[in-house]
Amino acid sequence: MDPMDSGMRYNPKSSGKDWDQEVTFLPATDSKKLEKKKRPGKLGAIIAMVVFIAFLALMIGLLVWHFHFRKDLKMKKMYSGTLHITNQAFDKSYEDPNSTEFKALANQVATRLRDIYSKTPPLSKYYVDSTVQAFSEGSVVAYYLSEFNVPMSQEAAVDSTMESLNDIKISQPRISGLPGSLLFETMTTSAVDSRMFLKPSIRRLSLRLNQPILIESPGFPNYPYPANTVVQWQVRADPGSIISLNFTTFSLEASCHKDSVKVYDSLAAIESRILAEKCGIYHQNSLLNFLSSGNVMLVALITNEDGNYPGFRAQVSQVAKATSKESTCGGVLTGMSGTITSPNYPNYYPPLMKCEWTIQVPSNMHVKLVFTKFLMSVGLPNSCLKDYVQVNDEKLCGELSSTLVRTSNSNQMTVVFNSDASYVDRGFSAIYTAFEPTDPCPGKFLCGNKRCVSMALRCDGWNDCFDNSDEKNCLCNDTMISCRNGLCKPMFWKCDGVDDCGDKTDELNCASCKAGEFACANGVCISEKQKCDRRNDCGDNSDETDCGRTSTVSCLETNYLCQNGQCVTKQNPECDGVNDCQDGSDENTCGDCGKHPIKTSRIVGGQEATAGEWPWQVSLHLKNSVHVCGASIISERWIVTAAHCVQDEPKMKLSQPGTWEVYLGLHSQKELDKAVKRYLNRVIGHPDYNEYTYDNDIALMELDQPVTFTNTIRPICLPSASYVFPVGKSVWITGWGATREGGAGAMVLQKAEVRIINSSVCDSLMNGQITSRMTCAGVLAGGVDACQGDSGGPLSSSVPGGRMFLAGVVSWGDGCARRNKPGIYSTVTKFRAWIKEQTGV
Repeated sequence: MDPMDSGMRYNPKSSGKDWDQEVTFLPATDSKKLEKKKRPGKLGAIIAMVVFIAFLALMIGLLVWHFHFRKDLKMKKMYSGTLHITNQAFDKSYEDPNSTEFKALANQVATRLRDIYSKTPPLSKYYVDSTVQAFSEGSVVAYYLSEFNVPMSQEAAVDSTMESLNDIKISQPRISGLPGSLLFETMTTSAVDSRMFLKPSIRRLSLRLNQPILIESPGFPNYPYPANTVVQWQVRADPGSIISLNFTTFSLEASCHKDSVKVYDSLAAIESRILAEKCGIYHQNSLLNFLSSGNVMLVALITNEDGNYPGFRAQVSQVAKATSKESTCGGVLTGMSGTITSPNYPNYYPPLMKCEWTIQVPSNMHVKLVFTKFLMSVGLPNSCLKDYVQVNDEKLCGELSSTLVRTSNSNQMTVVFNSDASYVDRGFSAIYTAFEPTDPCPGKFLCGNKRCVSMALRCDGWNDCFDNSDEKNCLCNDTMISCRNGLCKPMFWKCDGVDDCGDKTDELNCASCKAGEFACANGVCISEKQKCDRRNDCGDNSDETDCGRTSTVSCLETNYLCQNGQCVTKQNPECDGVNDCQDGSDENTCGDCGKHPIKTSRIVGGQEATAGEWPWQVSLHLKNSVHVCGASIISERWIVTAAHCVQDEPKMKLSQPGTWEVYLGLHSQKELDKAVKRYLNRVIGHPDYNEYTYDNDIALMELDQPVTFTNTIRPICLPSASYVFPVGKSVWITGWGATREGGAGAMVLQKAEVRIINSSVCDSLMNGQITSRMTCAGVLAGGVDACQGDSGGPLSSSVPGGRMFLAGVVSWGDGCARRNKPGIYSTVTKFRAWIKEQTGV
């Protein structure tokens, strides 16, 4: 039997007591104790007054110190930068900080810096010292570090003054013409990250062509990197070359405020020349690759006192700039179509780059440019003063939609790419085509954003153009909702709880409730006063949902019950980063469940997932055979799948644990050896599973031995029985199932974003087959869905804190990705008590 054809998814208080009014006095054993004591004498009053005055004086002194003197407490400030020496040729000895030549030149630079600061009034009083960290070519560039001892009240003034020194023309002393004196041209400076005040461990590397060098964090790969440390790698290449830095392993603490790697386009930690700061975990498919603008680069590892991780491994190599395709761009492009990308795409583009393309098509044609990816680092909000792409006279920057289209008014278009000295990004990819000015979309509809779509998609209720232009100025027929804003929407979206029109036309008159009444989710009307009164007046508990309070009364089904018996009526309180329960039980059992440990690249193509992006995803194989179903990790020993995956076939006992092999941490079905393999102790199908209706389609599997959680293996969060996944919410489906109806299974894990669909709407679309234990999700336009082989896999829902919850288990559907035919999932919240009973999770 071919398991992919076996129908694995698609077959068919107060105390309550009153105080007594009578008051009884108990007899005193010593009547003198009840006598009124004498008032303190004159001496006592004087002493009390002195104590009061002293206390008052102390408080006034503290306030004066806090608001006046404390602001003049001094703090350490460090600034790094460069001085450009114009009358000096670079010597090889300048690479060695212990050489006599280095020390002599460094002393002259430090003297010149002292002279500059002494003649700058806001700086002269606070200057401490300067040191030269390195020299590089051009004629000679000196990298320095200057220290100041600044009153807190003057910090902003000193920062501003140092900023004003950037790129100023340095005046030369009259004796500069004497033999041996140095001529300085420009100066750059920027404040140093305070975490880098620690004395760094510096490692100096010299590259040669075709001789790459590995750099690794201390202890890698056998030990985690050390705490409270700064390690710097100063990398040099031959003159006329650039440096390529490629991380092959990257695993640091998630917060860059704690541990991070900084990459600089210089030999010192100059923040105005930083290319990137990275933290967290990146897979090698995420393409962490950087290029320098010249022949120097600095890589810095900064760590704090806790949470140390494995670290990183990277390769640095020398690239010939003049001939490197990664660092060259621009030119004249001809022909009817072609592709343009930023330098080094899809990796990070280099700093200090400017490229210009001229696109020329036949004289009777115009040019259309469609951006498929656009990720340019942006400085000030709503401005393109940093990195940008200029199309004719329009500048584009930031992270823009891949539907971005620009056209010309002639047969020529100019495209300019520009990057400044700091913070690079992934760049862009664009396709240009020639088109007839009188017919830009032959046989198709021209969208307002210049896209072309099929005429059949015009006025069908779906935003196929991505700017809604295909849905404007439409005449709606009787089968569609006529929105007040002129849009037409499918009638089955009416009263589904989602504002599909955009002006709420489709959600009007959904319940005939009068003023002062509350419309329940089931259509029943109750008095507004009955909402949140701790009674199930609606019959479906919708009047007691999200009431924003806690209590110790008996919980309704829609309320969250804390371990201490406290009842929380806030919607979905668990694992949201807020302690809603007094005992913290809504947060203290979360651990690392539902967290994405892998930082995903923004340029992953298509729907292919990144390795480690969905670490709770499991692949179930028949023993010594192929993938059949998916599952989700919920603890070290337990996984959740679909009951129909474990129903016995005539020739296979799928309900028996010995039939299965379990692969955890798997990305590609071709790389089973890289995954963790487990067998099963038990298979527990739901006792009320109905093989005809697919009701109660859920099962549990116990692993033969617990699994150790890693970056690619960890559990998804289980929602409580009261958890609400609202209609319209975006959720994710993942699996190795067929990529099209009737097609073969995917080799690499796939992902797709869908939305939860109103159950009554879904029930009408699926001919009355939906039960209260089923969740519908999909894209009703079609084209996105789960399919054969995805059964048992997770329907993952994110929460604001960044975690993922298991909203559903892939169950069944009518075909795959058909229009108006959503996927059906077993609702996990309905089975929460059963899961707890069977597994203890």
